[in-house]
Amino acid sequence: MDEYHSSDTNALGFCLLPSELIQSILFSLALPEILRMKLVNKFLSYLISDQDFIRQCNLRSRSATWLFVYKKRWRRDAILHGFSDQSNRWFKICIEDLIKQVVFYPDEDIYLLTASGNIFLFASNSQKAVIAVNLVSKAVKKIPPCPLGPRGTSSWRRSGMKLVPESSDSGHFRFLFVELVGNSPVVFEYNSETEKWQCREAREGKGNFAGNDCMFLNAHNAPQESLVVAIGSEYIPPLILRPRFGNREQQASWVNVNDRRHVYGDGHVMIMRSRDQRRAKVLCSIEMWGISLRSGNWEYVSNVPSEIMEQIGKPYGVMIGCLEARNGRIRVVLMSNYEGSWDIIWLTYHQQSGVWNWVLLPDCKMKGANLAGITFSSGLSLT
Repeated sequence: MDEYHSSDTNALGFCLLPSELIQSILFSLALPEILRMKLVNKFLSYLISDQDFIRQCNLRSRSATWLFVYKKRWRRDAILHGFSDQSNRWFKICIEDLIKQVVFYPDEDIYLLTASGNIFLFASNSQKAVIAVNLVSKAVKKIPPCPLGPRGTSSWRRSGMKLVPESSDSGHFRFLFVELVGNSPVVFEYNSETEKWQCREAREGKGNFAGNDCMFLNAHNAPQESLVVAIGSEYIPPLILRPRFGNREQQASWVNVNDRRHVYGDGHVMIMRSRDQRRAKVLCSIEMWGISLRSGNWEYVSNVPSEIMEQIGKPYGVMIGCLEARNGRIRVVLMSNYEGSWDIIWLTYHQQSGVWNWVLLPDCKMKGANLAGITFSSGLSLT
Protein backbone atom coordinates (compact mmCIF):
# COMPACT_ATOMS: atom_id res chain seq x y z
CA MET A 1 0.00 0.00 0.00
CA ASP A 2 2.86 2.40 0.86
CA GLU A 3 4.41 1.70 -2.55
CA TYR A 4 1.24 2.67 -4.41
CA HIS A 5 0.80 5.76 -2.20
CA SER A 6 4.38 6.84 -2.95
CA SER A 7 3.85 6.32 -6.68
CA ASP A 8 0.67 8.41 -6.65
CA THR A 9 2.41 11.15 -4.66
CA ASN A 10 5.32 11.27 -7.13
CA ALA A 11 2.93 11.50 -10.08
CA LEU A 12 0.99 14.30 -8.40
CA GLY A 13 4.18 16.18 -7.59
CA PHE A 14 5.38 15.84 -11.19
CA CYS A 15 2.09 17.24 -12.51
CA LEU A 16 2.42 20.31 -10.26
CA LEU A 17 5.58 21.39 -12.10
CA PRO A 18 5.26 24.21 -14.68
CA SER A 19 3.85 22.96 -17.99
CA GLU A 20 6.92 24.13 -19.92
CA LEU A 21 9.19 22.11 -17.63
CA ILE A 22 6.96 19.02 -17.90
CA GLN A 23 7.05 19.25 -21.71
CA SER A 24 10.83 19.65 -21.66
CA ILE A 25 11.14 16.51 -19.53
CA LEU A 26 8.76 14.57 -21.76
CA PHE A 27 10.67 15.58 -24.90
CA SER A 28 13.82 14.06 -23.38
CA LEU A 29 12.12 10.65 -23.16
CA ALA A 30 11.98 7.95 -25.81
CA LEU A 31 8.62 7.30 -27.46
CA PRO A 32 7.77 4.13 -25.44
CA GLU A 33 8.35 6.11 -22.23
CA ILE A 34 6.07 8.91 -23.40
CA LEU A 35 3.32 6.40 -24.21
CA ARG A 36 3.62 4.99 -20.69
CA MET A 37 3.44 8.48 -19.18
CA LYS A 38 0.18 9.01 -21.05
CA LEU A 39 -1.37 6.29 -18.87
CA VAL A 40 -0.35 7.86 -15.54
CA ASN A 41 -3.29 10.27 -15.17
CA LYS A 42 -5.73 12.46 -17.11
CA PHE A 43 -3.54 15.56 -16.92
CA LEU A 44 -0.55 13.90 -18.63
CA SER A 45 -2.86 12.18 -21.11
CA TYR A 46 -4.35 15.56 -22.04
CA LEU A 47 -0.90 17.17 -22.33
CA ILE A 48 0.54 14.37 -24.51
CA SER A 49 -2.61 14.35 -26.70
CA ASP A 50 -2.26 18.06 -27.46
CA GLN A 51 -1.66 18.59 -31.20
CA ASP A 52 1.25 21.00 -30.66
CA PHE A 53 2.95 18.50 -28.35
CA ILE A 54 2.36 15.66 -30.83
CA ARG A 55 3.79 17.70 -33.70
CA GLN A 56 6.95 18.62 -31.79
CA CYS A 57 7.36 15.11 -30.39
CA ASN A 58 7.02 13.53 -33.83
CA LEU A 59 9.67 15.84 -35.28
CA ARG A 60 12.08 14.64 -32.61
CA SER A 61 11.19 10.95 -32.56
CA ARG A 62 11.15 10.47 -36.33
CA SER A 63 14.85 11.29 -36.52
CA ALA A 64 15.70 8.32 -34.28
CA THR A 65 16.73 4.93 -35.61
CA TRP A 66 15.49 1.88 -33.75
CA LEU A 67 16.77 -1.65 -33.59
CA PHE A 68 14.08 -4.22 -32.78
CA VAL A 69 14.76 -7.78 -31.67
CA TYR A 70 11.86 -10.19 -31.32
CA LYS A 71 12.32 -13.07 -28.98
CA LYS A 72 9.96 -15.68 -27.68
CA ARG A 73 10.33 -17.99 -24.73
CA TRP A 74 8.53 -21.22 -25.52
CA ARG A 75 4.96 -21.09 -24.12
CA ARG A 76 5.78 -18.08 -21.94
CA ASP A 77 5.76 -14.69 -23.60
CA ALA A 78 6.21 -12.76 -26.82
CA ILE A 79 8.47 -9.75 -26.25
CA LEU A 80 9.69 -7.15 -28.71
CA HIS A 81 12.89 -5.46 -27.53
CA GLY A 82 13.68 -2.01 -28.91
CA PHE A 83 16.82 0.13 -28.67
CA SER A 84 17.12 3.66 -30.05
CA ASP A 85 20.32 5.43 -31.08
CA GLN A 86 18.99 8.35 -29.01
CA SER A 87 18.61 6.30 -25.82
CA ASN A 88 20.82 4.16 -23.62
CA ARG A 89 18.64 1.19 -22.71
CA TRP A 90 16.40 -1.49 -24.15
CA PHE A 91 12.62 -1.14 -24.05
CA LYS A 92 10.34 -4.15 -23.67
CA ILE A 93 7.11 -4.22 -25.65
CA CYS A 94 4.79 -7.16 -25.04
CA ILE A 95 2.88 -7.97 -28.23
CA GLU A 96 1.23 -11.17 -27.05
CA ASP A 97 -2.22 -9.62 -26.54
CA LEU A 98 -2.05 -7.93 -29.95
CA ILE A 99 -1.05 -11.10 -31.79
CA LYS A 100 -3.79 -13.06 -30.03
CA GLN A 101 -6.38 -10.98 -31.88
CA VAL A 102 -5.59 -12.87 -35.10
CA VAL A 103 -3.61 -15.92 -33.93
CA PHE A 104 -5.60 -18.27 -31.74
CA TYR A 105 -3.02 -20.97 -31.07
CA PRO A 106 -0.79 -20.46 -28.02
CA ASP A 107 2.05 -22.51 -29.49
CA GLU A 108 2.04 -20.72 -32.86
CA ASP A 109 5.45 -19.66 -34.17
CA ILE A 110 5.46 -15.95 -35.07
CA TYR A 111 8.43 -14.25 -36.72
CA LEU A 112 9.24 -10.57 -37.12
CA LEU A 113 9.73 -9.78 -40.82
CA THR A 114 10.29 -6.03 -40.97
CA ALA A 115 9.18 -2.70 -39.52
CA SER A 116 8.92 0.96 -40.46
CA GLY A 117 7.24 3.82 -38.66
CA ASN A 118 4.62 2.44 -36.29
CA ILE A 119 3.94 -0.61 -38.50
CA PHE A 120 5.43 -4.04 -37.78
CA LEU A 121 4.97 -7.09 -40.00
CA PHE A 122 5.02 -10.59 -38.53
CA ALA A 123 4.76 -13.95 -40.29
CA SER A 124 2.73 -16.85 -38.96
CA ASN A 125 4.28 -20.19 -39.83
CA SER A 126 1.29 -22.53 -39.50
CA GLN A 127 -1.25 -20.09 -40.96
CA LYS A 128 1.22 -18.96 -43.64
CA ALA A 129 -0.02 -15.40 -43.21
CA VAL A 130 1.49 -11.94 -42.74
CA ILE A 131 0.19 -9.91 -39.80
CA ALA A 132 0.41 -6.10 -39.66
CA VAL A 133 0.59 -4.54 -36.19
CA ASN A 134 0.45 -0.82 -35.40
CA LEU A 135 2.11 -0.50 -32.00
CA VAL A 136 0.65 2.96 -31.29
CA SER A 137 -2.97 2.59 -32.46
CA LYS A 138 -2.98 -1.14 -31.47
CA ALA A 139 -4.58 -1.99 -34.82
CA VAL A 140 -3.93 -5.57 -35.96
CA LYS A 141 -4.89 -7.18 -39.26
CA LYS A 142 -3.99 -10.08 -41.51
CA ILE A 143 -2.75 -9.14 -44.95
CA PRO A 144 -4.63 -11.03 -47.71
CA PRO A 145 -2.56 -13.77 -49.39
CA CYS A 146 -0.40 -12.50 -52.25
CA PRO A 147 -0.95 -13.74 -55.84
CA LEU A 148 1.61 -16.48 -55.20
CA GLY A 149 -0.61 -17.92 -52.49
CA PRO A 150 0.10 -18.50 -48.78
CA ARG A 151 3.79 -18.33 -47.85
CA GLY A 152 5.64 -19.89 -44.92
CA THR A 153 8.23 -18.02 -42.91
CA SER A 154 11.13 -19.62 -44.81
CA SER A 155 9.88 -18.02 -48.06
CA TRP A 156 10.68 -14.47 -46.94
CA ARG A 157 14.09 -12.86 -47.49
CA ARG A 158 14.92 -9.73 -45.53
CA SER A 159 16.85 -8.18 -48.42
CA GLY A 160 13.98 -8.89 -50.83
CA MET A 161 11.19 -6.94 -49.11
CA LYS A 162 10.39 -3.40 -48.05
CA LEU A 163 7.73 -1.81 -45.85
CA VAL A 164 6.80 1.78 -46.75
CA PRO A 165 4.41 3.71 -44.45
CA GLU A 166 2.32 6.45 -46.03
CA SER A 167 3.66 9.94 -45.35
CA SER A 168 0.38 11.00 -43.76
CA ASP A 169 -0.80 9.86 -40.33
CA SER A 170 -3.43 7.56 -41.85
CA GLY A 171 -1.74 4.38 -40.67
CA HIS A 172 -1.70 3.00 -44.22
CA PHE A 173 1.35 1.39 -45.77
CA ARG A 174 2.74 -0.39 -48.80
CA PHE A 175 4.49 -3.75 -48.55
CA LEU A 176 6.70 -4.83 -51.45
CA PHE A 177 8.69 -7.97 -52.12
CA VAL A 178 10.36 -9.53 -55.14
CA GLU A 179 10.24 -13.18 -56.15
CA LEU A 180 11.41 -15.22 -59.11
CA VAL A 181 8.46 -16.47 -61.15
CA GLY A 182 9.48 -18.67 -64.05
CA ASN A 183 13.08 -17.37 -63.72
CA SER A 184 11.85 -13.78 -64.07
CA PRO A 185 11.83 -11.37 -61.10
CA VAL A 186 8.37 -10.05 -60.30
CA VAL A 187 7.63 -7.27 -57.81
CA PHE A 188 4.51 -7.79 -55.68
CA GLU A 189 3.06 -4.78 -53.90
CA TYR A 190 0.31 -4.66 -51.29
CA ASN A 191 -1.54 -1.41 -50.50
CA SER A 192 -3.25 -1.39 -47.10
CA GLU A 193 -5.65 1.38 -48.16
CA THR A 194 -7.09 -0.57 -51.09
CA GLU A 195 -6.31 -3.95 -49.48
CA LYS A 196 -5.20 -5.21 -52.88
CA TRP A 197 -2.07 -6.65 -54.43
CA GLN A 198 -0.55 -5.66 -57.75
CA CYS A 199 2.43 -7.17 -59.53
CA ARG A 200 4.97 -5.87 -62.04
CA GLU A 201 7.53 -7.89 -63.94
CA ALA A 202 11.06 -6.45 -63.93
CA ARG A 203 12.76 -5.92 -67.29
CA GLU A 204 16.32 -6.24 -68.51
CA GLY A 205 18.24 -3.27 -69.81
CA LYS A 206 19.91 -0.14 -68.61
CA GLY A 207 17.88 2.68 -67.18
CA ASN A 208 18.46 6.15 -65.86
CA PHE A 209 17.79 6.15 -62.17
CA ALA A 210 19.11 7.99 -59.14
CA GLY A 211 20.16 5.89 -56.18
CA ASN A 212 18.38 8.14 -53.71
CA ASP A 213 15.08 7.75 -55.57
CA CYS A 214 15.34 3.98 -55.96
CA MET A 215 14.40 1.01 -53.86
CA PHE A 216 16.61 -2.07 -54.25
CA LEU A 217 15.16 -5.53 -53.62
CA ASN A 218 17.28 -8.66 -53.88
CA ALA A 219 15.69 -11.50 -55.83
CA HIS A 220 18.73 -13.78 -55.55
CA ASN A 221 21.93 -13.52 -53.53
CA ALA A 222 25.18 -15.24 -54.50
CA PRO A 223 28.87 -14.36 -54.04
CA GLN A 224 29.60 -14.49 -57.77
CA GLU A 225 26.51 -12.64 -59.02
CA SER A 226 23.35 -11.29 -57.44
CA LEU A 227 20.01 -10.48 -59.01
CA VAL A 228 18.70 -7.13 -57.75
CA VAL A 229 15.59 -5.23 -58.84
CA ALA A 230 15.69 -1.42 -58.83
CA ILE A 231 12.27 0.16 -58.28
CA GLY A 232 11.71 3.84 -59.03
CA SER A 233 8.52 5.56 -60.09
CA GLU A 234 5.35 3.47 -60.34
CA TYR A 235 5.17 4.54 -63.99
CA ILE A 236 8.58 3.03 -64.83
CA PRO A 237 8.97 -0.78 -64.97
CA PRO A 238 11.32 -2.24 -62.34
CA LEU A 239 14.84 -2.70 -63.68
CA ILE A 240 16.94 -5.87 -63.38
CA LEU A 241 20.52 -5.44 -62.15
CA ARG A 242 23.10 -8.23 -62.00
CA PRO A 243 25.93 -6.83 -59.87
CA ARG A 244 29.22 -8.72 -59.98
CA PHE A 245 32.62 -8.15 -58.48
CA GLY A 246 34.89 -6.76 -61.19
CA ASN A 247 38.02 -8.71 -60.33
CA ARG A 248 37.72 -12.36 -61.42
CA GLU A 249 40.27 -13.44 -58.83
CA GLN A 250 38.15 -11.78 -56.15
CA GLN A 251 35.08 -13.63 -57.43
CA ALA A 252 36.90 -16.96 -57.28
CA SER A 253 38.27 -16.28 -53.80
CA TRP A 254 34.77 -15.67 -52.43
CA VAL A 255 33.28 -18.89 -53.76
CA ASN A 256 33.59 -22.18 -51.87
CA VAL A 257 35.27 -20.48 -48.93
CA ASN A 258 33.73 -21.09 -45.52
CA ASP A 259 35.32 -18.16 -43.71
CA ARG A 260 33.16 -15.50 -45.39
CA ARG A 261 29.59 -14.39 -44.78
CA HIS A 262 27.47 -11.90 -46.75
CA VAL A 263 24.67 -9.62 -45.59
CA TYR A 264 22.60 -7.87 -48.30
CA GLY A 265 20.21 -4.95 -48.26
CA ASP A 266 19.27 -1.66 -49.95
CA GLY A 267 21.72 -2.02 -52.83
CA HIS A 268 24.67 -2.95 -50.59
CA VAL A 269 26.47 -6.06 -49.44
CA MET A 270 28.63 -6.46 -46.38
CA ILE A 271 31.36 -9.10 -46.54
CA MET A 272 32.60 -10.51 -43.25
CA ARG A 273 35.75 -12.61 -43.06
CA SER A 274 36.42 -14.85 -40.08
CA ARG A 275 39.15 -17.17 -38.85
CA ASP A 276 38.83 -20.43 -36.97
CA GLN A 277 39.48 -20.45 -33.24
CA ARG A 278 39.11 -23.86 -31.66
CA ARG A 279 35.44 -24.79 -32.14
CA ALA A 280 34.34 -21.23 -32.99
CA LYS A 281 35.02 -18.43 -35.44
CA VAL A 282 36.27 -14.90 -34.84
CA LEU A 283 35.57 -11.87 -37.06
CA CYS A 284 38.70 -10.57 -38.78
CA SER A 285 37.46 -7.95 -41.23
CA ILE A 286 34.28 -6.36 -42.55
CA GLU A 287 33.96 -4.70 -45.96
CA MET A 288 31.06 -2.69 -47.38
CA TRP A 289 30.24 -2.74 -51.11
CA GLY A 290 27.48 -0.96 -53.01
CA ILE A 291 25.91 -1.10 -56.47
CA SER A 292 27.58 1.37 -58.81
CA LEU A 293 25.02 3.58 -60.57
CA ARG A 294 27.40 3.77 -63.55
CA SER A 295 28.26 0.12 -64.18
CA GLY A 296 25.60 -1.72 -62.17
CA ASN A 297 28.34 -3.84 -60.57
CA TRP A 298 29.49 -4.07 -56.97
CA GLU A 299 31.76 -1.19 -56.04
CA TYR A 300 34.00 -1.11 -52.97
CA VAL A 301 32.83 1.43 -50.37
CA SER A 302 34.82 1.03 -47.17
CA ASN A 303 36.04 -1.36 -44.49
CA VAL A 304 35.55 -1.26 -40.73
CA PRO A 305 38.68 0.25 -39.09
CA SER A 306 41.01 -2.08 -37.22
CA GLU A 307 40.46 -0.30 -33.90
CA ILE A 308 36.77 -1.18 -34.06
CA MET A 309 37.45 -4.72 -35.29
CA GLU A 310 39.67 -5.32 -32.26
CA GLN A 311 36.72 -4.59 -29.97
CA ILE A 312 33.99 -6.51 -31.83
CA GLY A 313 36.04 -9.53 -32.89
CA LYS A 314 34.53 -12.02 -30.43
CA PRO A 315 34.13 -15.81 -30.86
CA TYR A 316 30.85 -16.94 -32.38
CA GLY A 317 29.23 -20.14 -33.53
CA VAL A 318 26.33 -18.78 -35.60
CA MET A 319 25.89 -15.27 -36.99
CA ILE A 320 23.08 -13.46 -38.85
CA GLY A 321 22.84 -9.86 -39.99
CA CYS A 322 20.57 -7.06 -41.12
CA LEU A 323 21.52 -4.07 -43.29
CA GLU A 324 19.75 -0.85 -44.25
CA ALA A 325 20.90 2.26 -46.16
CA ARG A 326 18.95 5.47 -45.55
CA ASN A 327 19.62 9.21 -45.60
CA GLY A 328 23.34 8.89 -46.30
CA ARG A 329 24.00 6.26 -43.64
CA ILE A 330 24.46 2.51 -43.84
CA ARG A 331 23.44 0.66 -40.69
CA VAL A 332 24.35 -2.93 -39.95
CA VAL A 333 23.49 -5.20 -37.06
CA LEU A 334 25.22 -8.53 -36.54
CA MET A 335 23.72 -11.01 -34.12
CA SER A 336 25.84 -13.95 -33.05
CA ASN A 337 25.46 -16.86 -30.68
CA TYR A 338 28.26 -18.59 -28.84
CA GLU A 339 27.53 -21.44 -26.44
CA GLY A 340 23.98 -20.20 -25.82
CA SER A 341 24.84 -16.52 -25.28
CA TRP A 342 23.78 -13.84 -27.76
CA ASP A 343 25.90 -10.85 -28.76
CA ILE A 344 24.68 -7.87 -30.82
CA ILE A 345 26.91 -5.54 -32.86
CA TRP A 346 25.51 -2.30 -34.34
CA LEU A 347 27.70 -0.45 -36.84
CA THR A 348 26.91 2.76 -38.74
CA TYR A 349 28.80 4.08 -41.76
CA HIS A 350 28.42 7.78 -42.68
CA GLN A 351 28.74 7.89 -46.45
CA GLN A 352 29.63 11.57 -46.78
CA SER A 353 32.36 11.64 -44.11
CA GLY A 354 33.51 8.03 -44.55
CA VAL A 355 33.40 7.48 -40.77
CA TRP A 356 32.36 4.27 -39.02
CA ASN A 357 30.65 4.32 -35.62
CA TRP A 358 30.13 1.44 -33.24
CA VAL A 359 26.89 1.86 -31.26
CA LEU A 360 27.38 0.36 -27.81
CA LEU A 361 24.42 -1.76 -26.72
CA PRO A 362 23.62 -2.92 -23.19
CA ASP A 363 22.87 -6.59 -22.59
CA CYS A 364 19.54 -7.58 -24.11
CA LYS A 365 19.30 -10.55 -21.71
CA MET A 366 18.45 -13.07 -24.40
CA LYS A 367 20.04 -16.14 -22.86
CA GLY A 368 17.55 -19.01 -23.01
CA ALA A 369 15.30 -17.19 -25.50
CA ASN A 370 14.52 -18.05 -29.11
CA LEU A 371 15.41 -15.37 -31.65
CA ALA A 372 12.43 -14.78 -33.93
CA GLY A 373 13.46 -11.77 -35.99
CA ILE A 374 15.56 -8.62 -36.06
CA THR A 375 15.11 -5.35 -37.97
CA PHE A 376 15.91 -1.67 -38.10
CA SER A 377 13.11 0.89 -38.11
CA SER A 378 12.66 4.64 -38.17
CA GLY A 379 9.81 7.12 -38.16
CA LEU A 380 8.13 6.08 -34.91
CA SER A 381 5.56 8.69 -33.92
CA LEU A 382 2.66 9.37 -31.56
CA THR A 383 0.16 9.12 -34.42
